[in-house]
Amino acid sequence: MKQHIVSCLVENRAGTLSRVSGLFSRRGFNIDSLTVGETEDKSISRMTIAVSGDDRVLEQIVKQLEKLVDVIAVRELDSSSCLRREILLVKVRADAKTRPAVIEMANIFRSRIIDVSPAAITIEATGDMEKLDGLLLILRPYGIMELARTGLVSLERGEKVLSVE
Repeated sequence: MKQHIVSCLVENRAGTLSRVSGLFSRRGFNIDSLTVGETEDKSISRMTIAVSGDDRVLEQIVKQLEKLVDVIAVRELDSSSCLRREILLVKVRADAKTRPAVIEMANIFRSRIIDVSPAAITIEATGDMEKLDGLLLILRPYGIMELARTGLVSLERGEKVLSVE
């Protein structure tokens, strides 16, 4: 199955998220990641939806999304021509003995240490999903106590924009 990234501009009002996500669930698509936030216009939000599935079914979903009243614009983004990022916060066991190694791993992945306690370090990392998965793989032997991921955000490269017109 192929991963697809769908970008939607929607009216920023109650119920929009439910109607959009409902289309995916009715078609049997599991949403891998869903992020929503205001755009430069506070009355409009951008949804970035990452899903895995069949091309033909996704094409149908995009057509149905375009028909929803709250949806202003929708486009599947080509993964080769878009920028994709996610934020990860991860709390790792780190005592005085292991702390230097954990800090070194965070630095290798260009992450930031945002909290330190006698028994743990919290790391903030930004990047594509593969980079964050790699960081987690390297930190796992130290003991991941807790983690949170934002989900994918994505924009097309260059001057091309998803617009309200």
